[in-house]
Amino acid sequence: MSLTLSHTLPLSFAVSVSVCLSLSLCVSLSVSLSLSLSLSLRCSGPRVKSCFLGFLPVLSWLPHYSIRENFVGDLMSGISVGIMHLPQGMAYALLAAVPPVFGLYSSFYPILVYFIFGTSQHISVGTYAVMSVMIGGVTERLAPDSDFMMWDNMTNSSQVDTASRDAVRIRVAAAVTFLSGLFQILLGLVQFGFVVTYLSEPLVRGYTTGAAIHVIVSQLKYTFGINPVRHSGPLALIYTVLEVCYLVPQTNVGALVVSIVSIIGLILVKELNTYLGKRLPVPIPAELLAIVIATVVSWQMNLQKKYEVDVVGLIPSGLQPPVFPDTSLFSQVIGDAFALSVVGYGIAISLGRIFALKYGYKVDSNQELLALGLSNSVGGVFQCFAISCSMSRTMVQESTGGKTQVAGALSAIIILFITLWIGTLFENLPKAVLAAVIFVNLHGMIKQFLDIPALWRSNRVDMLVWVATFVLTITLNPDLGLAASIAFSMLTVIFRTQLPKYSLLGQVPHTDVYRPVEEFNQVRQLPGLLIFRSSATLYFANAEMYQEALGEKSGIDIVKILSTKKKLEVKRKRHQQKLDKELKKAAKMNRGTEGEPEKLEQKDVTFIDVGFDLDPSLPRAIILDLPPVNFLDTVGVKTLRNIRRDYGEIGIEVVLSGCQTVVVDNLQAGGFFNDEVTKSCIFSTVHDAVLHCQTSGSINQDEEMVATHF
Repeated sequence: MSLTLSHTLPLSFAVSVSVCLSLSLCVSLSVSLSLSLSLSLRCSGPRVKSCFLGFLPVLSWLPHYSIRENFVGDLMSGISVGIMHLPQGMAYALLAAVPPVFGLYSSFYPILVYFIFGTSQHISVGTYAVMSVMIGGVTERLAPDSDFMMWDNMTNSSQVDTASRDAVRIRVAAAVTFLSGLFQILLGLVQFGFVVTYLSEPLVRGYTTGAAIHVIVSQLKYTFGINPVRHSGPLALIYTVLEVCYLVPQTNVGALVVSIVSIIGLILVKELNTYLGKRLPVPIPAELLAIVIATVVSWQMNLQKKYEVDVVGLIPSGLQPPVFPDTSLFSQVIGDAFALSVVGYGIAISLGRIFALKYGYKVDSNQELLALGLSNSVGGVFQCFAISCSMSRTMVQESTGGKTQVAGALSAIIILFITLWIGTLFENLPKAVLAAVIFVNLHGMIKQFLDIPALWRSNRVDMLVWVATFVLTITLNPDLGLAASIAFSMLTVIFRTQLPKYSLLGQVPHTDVYRPVEEFNQVRQLPGLLIFRSSATLYFANAEMYQEALGEKSGIDIVKILSTKKKLEVKRKRHQQKLDKELKKAAKMNRGTEGEPEKLEQKDVTFIDVGFDLDPSLPRAIILDLPPVNFLDTVGVKTLRNIRRDYGEIGIEVVLSGCQTVVVDNLQAGGFFNDEVTKSCIFSTVHDAVLHCQTSGSINQDEEMVATHF
């Protein structure tokens, strides 16, 4: 059965079929995933039910929905957010380099899917500036204007075949959106929701700020009414800015005036909303007023013909029939799709957790991956572009009384109404107004530059991550910039573990509390005992530095001492061999000089003993305090084994304290324990280890015992 609908069918029938197909596709995917998972795990009846409700959260909360308590707030919120979807959807479609009406489609289908599968009650999913500009980078790269130039005999010049270009760009956007949804679904099925933990807050804020700069630069062509050449690859943003500066003398004054007036008007209305605050039942819809007024003015003054102001153009009424994405494009957009899946999920789950914590419910990170994945994959079938969560819409949804996902579903109904019957009224809307809407909505991201001085005061490594992420996003574009930023963030983690703080612990008098002697004046080191702690885990990247720091803190050059000992052992053996030869020679001569060998042997022993004595001021026992260590790799285990062996050879006992269970397991698996080294060298606390060393005689010895001879 073909999925393509005939254009002769009634509009209402087409709408009904499209909506039913999207919902049935979502339900069938969910059911198949639930059944396959339950069968593979061979769960009991209650377990199967739990899995099924986990994949379809709407069935767990919608039957208990309280109309009396929630519906009025959800209705007001849905209307308010739906009104915001109109200008933002059309504006962000320009960022995605597709016709504005596809921004309305992207504000409808994905929202309905998220309503069924999502677990956050407050976030507003839909078009988002960062996602849109990433989509735009893909569509313009694979379908540049230069590929659609045609000769116009009327003007004797080359012009872009916009119809053919837009058709290709729509296919590209749908393909990358569908593929990003598949990535999110796969990540959700393998319980990969924890991936968001690698997107730290400084990284996300630096990345979104850099992406905001990309958004602003991409819209300058509409603000000035110019047509700069599209650049791609690293440093594309810099080249675009230079191109815009070169074309500024060709500015369309009409477009510039429209942009300035729109920006000023939007800022004034938003400031009025802030000033009036809670005195308004709902915020004044600044973007809606802007596009309505601008459309009327453009229509009355005929801005397109008189002043050559670029307008939205044809907006077809109704919904698009479902079309499976062009699979031949998948190989060209796979990297972009994965970047979109990670960025979209990271932004949505971060915002979702904020509101979940505020209102006391839980957001399932893996289910959110599935919900966003299904939203994008189904949206790709209906020629939408990738979606995520918008901060501005979410704040409006929450502030106007939205309490459940019903508010999102109602906002989708508003968009459906606009798409079917009102969309064609905005064909005369200047694109400069949509660019102004984007500029003003980015003010929150631009304010994130204030993070830099705040992070400088609180944590300079996080500030470095923020700045590096911003620079990489600017220079390498959002897709490569994200990968490079994550890699840089991981490097900072490695560097932090490679450069931990090493401390000697002392005892707070008359307590069992031990603190770093460098940081506390009242603590004192115990005589003959050294307690050593590192602030990081112990693994291959810092194992060598751990040993070096222990030597510096203890004042024991273990390598030099062991080397000296080995040399003395070699000398002792050489002298012993020489003595044995002399004894044999003397025995043969049999001259009755029996006392002479004893004299030689005593001379040899005296030589060796005088040559090597351990400094009495050095510790007799070392406690390695390991609470910060949460795992040990083979190098870490080997390091601890070598420390205990080497220091043990010079008469210093080494014990461990504060080991987590997993660390003990790592020691066991790594061969740390044997017949000579048992778990008796591990203690729960530092104080237990101290008591052991004091009672075992390790540090209570006479002066003669302290001077150990080899």
